[in-house]
Amino acid sequence: MQDDAQVEIIQYPYSHELPQEHRIESARSKAWNDISRWRKAERKRLIDERLALTPEERQIRSGRIASLLDSTIGNFAGRIVGSYWPFRGEPDLRNWGIMIIERGGRIALPVVVQKGWPLEYRTWSPGDPLERGFWNMLVPARGSAVQPDIVIAPVVGFDDANYRLGYGGGFFDRTLATMTRKPLSIGVGYAQSWIPTVYPQHHDVPMDVIVTD
Repeated sequence: MQDDAQVEIIQYPYSHELPQEHRIESARSKAWNDISRWRKAERKRLIDERLALTPEERQIRSGRIASLLDSTIGNFAGRIVGSYWPFRGEPDLRNWGIMIIERGGRIALPVVVQKGWPLEYRTWSPGDPLERGFWNMLVPARGSAVQPDIVIAPVVGFDDANYRLGYGGGFFDRTLATMTRKPLSIGVGYAQSWIPTVYPQHHDVPMDVIVTD
């Protein structure tokens, strides 16, 4: 498996008759197809592994992550934290989010407005109505659109360079790349989700830090 910078040009019959740029582009396309298939397989493996954890184990691990987030972020007063509603065995930080509000912060949850678009963050407090959105995930039914000061992004997988493997939609990468003010971006996941590399591409945005159990 190779990234674009290391890609080897593959020779095909009559490829010598093609322009050099076309041969390079063909090799890059093949490399990306290989990476895409690998990511899909890794995504399934990692999600299956975390779903195999018992609810009690996930709760314990989520508590550890919440404690480390406290020490990583520090003061929450006056700050907007973009959190998330847990999905498919992700760390459950809902109680931690309520504590943020109690300490003077605000919570915003991501909403998929349209496929291929950046996420929209909407403010949310306990008791505010939720509805089913993209991938059948719960999202705020209403709430002001805001830009978070801190973005908490759940990971399916992650590597030592702080790149995250997500669900394949590119929503967090697109959102972080288009924000007018750079937030503190924190990936969260279980330690077992570590992989040597996600084979990051030019559009992938690394997290500032990854927090695990």
